[in-house]
Amino acid sequence: MSTSPSPTAAASRGRISRILSVPFWAQILLGLTLGALLGWAAKSGDIGWLGSTLSRIGDTFVQLLMLVIAPLVFFAILVSITNLRNVSNAARLATRTLMWFMITSLIAVVIGLAIGLLTDPGAGTGLTAADGAEPKKHGSWLDFLTGIIPTDIVTPFTQLKVLQIVFMAVVVGIAILKTGEKAQPVLTFSHSVLELLQKALWWVIRLAPLGTVGLVGTAISTYGWGLLSKYATFTADIYVGCAIVLFGVYPLLLATVAKVNPLRFFKGAWPAIQLAFVSRSSVGTMPLTQKVTERLGVPKEYASFAVPFGSTTKMDGCASIYPAIAAIFVAQVFDVPLEVKDYILIAFVSVIGSAATAGLTGATVMLTLTLSTLGLPMAGVGLLLAIDPIVDMMRTATNVAGQSVIPIIVASREKILDRAAYDTADGSHLEDEPVAGARTAPAAA
Repeated sequence: MSTSPSPTAAASRGRISRILSVPFWAQILLGLTLGALLGWAAKSGDIGWLGSTLSRIGDTFVQLLMLVIAPLVFFAILVSITNLRNVSNAARLATRTLMWFMITSLIAVVIGLAIGLLTDPGAGTGLTAADGAEPKKHGSWLDFLTGIIPTDIVTPFTQLKVLQIVFMAVVVGIAILKTGEKAQPVLTFSHSVLELLQKALWWVIRLAPLGTVGLVGTAISTYGWGLLSKYATFTADIYVGCAIVLFGVYPLLLATVAKVNPLRFFKGAWPAIQLAFVSRSSVGTMPLTQKVTERLGVPKEYASFAVPFGSTTKMDGCASIYPAIAAIFVAQVFDVPLEVKDYILIAFVSVIGSAATAGLTGATVMLTLTLSTLGLPMAGVGLLLAIDPIVDMMRTATNVAGQSVIPIIVASREKILDRAAYDTADGSHLEDEPVAGARTAPAAA
């Protein structure tokens, strides 16, 4: 009996292969287009079942993404801390990474303030205090500082308190380093669990084009285009501010500080940037961000520290540009004048308090932290919740780009960047396998 496949089966496999060979960016673009069309059809035609279907698809994708976030953050940070022992001058690398995080955050918040002051996003919107509602969750400096330390080891994982998860991971990672060989079984187990989580997340990432259809379609079918009229200036400000940082500041730093070709960066990092735009989660994008960063020549041992660290603290979109423009918006709606000292406070909160965003979808906690520091009405947060899904896409894409740019800059300055890998990086084809030829950081000269 012949075991050769039937012509029908062979043709079906051929069609599947052709679909999978389509570049990932093209799949995402197709999902964006299809989602916008279906969302518009559901809204304009008042097609309830289509809107609910899009919502279910989007929610399922986000749920799958969020499912692995807590253990992923814990084991990624833990492993990244232990990996630093294989890197020469680890303390200097960590210090310079944090320094560049703060420098670029300051640049981003200044850009946000400048755009807000030039455009007056809250003027002429027709919005009033009655349109806003005080948020259920507030951000305060006391909550931020005391909330880092968990009361138990279970709650941070069940309630997804990322900062507390990071704290525990850092403590365990340092303890493993201090314990030495006796802790090797724990470290081996952690490496294995991290590999399993990343493999599972790659499967979810493969579903991103379908998730894009649901998320974009839901946004349009729920809010429609009419919502943008009241928030037109604010939305444009966020997108323009993020675009300036993403396509202006980052390329300038890459060209002048890292002395590499910025266009090659976008070619290599684009899969992570576009997934961030769709998923609105820096942590959910973290494995892909780390992969493209390694492909761009950053040693694996350093990238495995810098990228997870950045995914929970490096937020130029959510923690710098957004709160700067949002604070000006809220102040104008509530007719509260801001002084020079207030703008300085906004910059301070953005640079120091960015970890409050914790890499999760949305930046409400960061905004409440900023408004409470300035003494602005918390009801202003409620004014911006409706438009949040639209602006969060661009914010998160900017966040993730910065989380890859900074390790490249630091690696270049420390002379551990593999420039040959950077110059040949091609991130257009998404694979779920480990980075080929992962590089170990050589000893610094």
